[in-house]
Amino acid sequence: MATRETAKSDTAAKEGNGDGASPADVAKAEEIKFGEVKHDLPDEETCRTVLSKMLLIRRFEERAGEMYAKAKIGGFLHLCIGEEATIVGSTQALKETDYLMSTYREHGQALARGTHPNAVMAELFGREDGCSKGRGGSMHLFDWDKRFLGGYGIVGGSLPLSAGVALACDYMETEDAILSMMGDGATNQGTFGETMNLAALWKLPVVFLIVNNQFGMGTALHRHSAVTELSRKSEGFGVPGARCDGMDVLDVHSVVTEALKHAREERQPQLVEAVTYRYRGHSMADPEEYRTKEEVEEWRERDPIKAFADRLVDEDVFSQEDVEKLDQEATETVDEAVRFADESPFPDLDSLYDEVYVFDSDVPSWWTVDERSPEVHRGEREREAGDLPHELAERGAAYAGVGDREARQRRGPRADEEDSGEGEAGSDEPEEEGGAD
Repeated sequence: MATRETAKSDTAAKEGNGDGASPADVAKAEEIKFGEVKHDLPDEETCRTVLSKMLLIRRFEERAGEMYAKAKIGGFLHLCIGEEATIVGSTQALKETDYLMSTYREHGQALARGTHPNAVMAELFGREDGCSKGRGGSMHLFDWDKRFLGGYGIVGGSLPLSAGVALACDYMETEDAILSMMGDGATNQGTFGETMNLAALWKLPVVFLIVNNQFGMGTALHRHSAVTELSRKSEGFGVPGARCDGMDVLDVHSVVTEALKHAREERQPQLVEAVTYRYRGHSMADPEEYRTKEEVEEWRERDPIKAFADRLVDEDVFSQEDVEKLDQEATETVDEAVRFADESPFPDLDSLYDEVYVFDSDVPSWWTVDERSPEVHRGEREREAGDLPHELAERGAAYAGVGDREARQRRGPRADEEDSGEGEAGSDEPEEEGGAD
């Protein structure tokens, strides 16, 4: 049964009054000096790196939104515009050998960690040259070389995995740690408490970062969490919490650096809440009826990129022309990423079942089954299938408008075309597993 306060809040939302929070409504904002200058500027080269990364993320996300509107990107698209300071500040605190896990809003994390913009945009386009070879799309970017272990589509789903990575770091006696990002809504999931408990119990080198952008999808923080100081939610499990101004890249960097030091050197897991805001909807499909334009504009006055750039100019680190040049370079980089992605080929139709597996040695079975044609066959033998399955797959791709026929047919000769000699015909029946028992 709805309470009186819930009913009032519902009425306000319907009347267009919004249900979010202005910067002034942030819980105990004075404790983190929200919106104030708190740290000295780093050296000029670091300032350049930080501003360049934030600008690249902003321009990349803006262009990704445009490409989604043009149907170049399928599925869902979650943009992190407004959260650049939280992303760059936290990832700058990582060592090269540290690990990073994120939510499905992770384009910025991949870029900040060093994944090439071409590979990220190509992945959004579902192309072969994407960082996940076109299999992951927007929500499942992955780059092992940069130790970026992916975005995850399940809210809170990456938290136990992060603990597993931290356990591996500890087990192998390395000095590596993992930064595990989550949204504010993930703190309400069962995996949150379970992971905090194990991380504290096993003394794992992990820092959990809550990207508190004030909304769990379209539900305001005060409506989905009884405790709005999210940094406190882990304390009962033995994981100390801290808060930072998520719109201030230097404050995020300072707090996360300290947290990583405790996690790495003392084997004491940490939780950091970054208070930030997203300027776009939950996804591109979000009509944003749960907040007002005035609220968004109020938060835009604290734009993390503009605030940092203005300070650099005010303190004579950069000129306004320097800032504009970096912005232009970011735009050109994104232009090239779009061109690269558009020219990258779609994955071969025959590669549909590549990298798909079931780990089960107890029951002999086919890993995958292709039933798209009367000639049912094992998925891993897609390349050896007859002409009919290939023709039907081609017709389906043509109907969906996926590239042209020449681009789709990059298969070499099939096994039956390469070897026309006599031999024992292959069987599509599962092979029996041997064993002494």
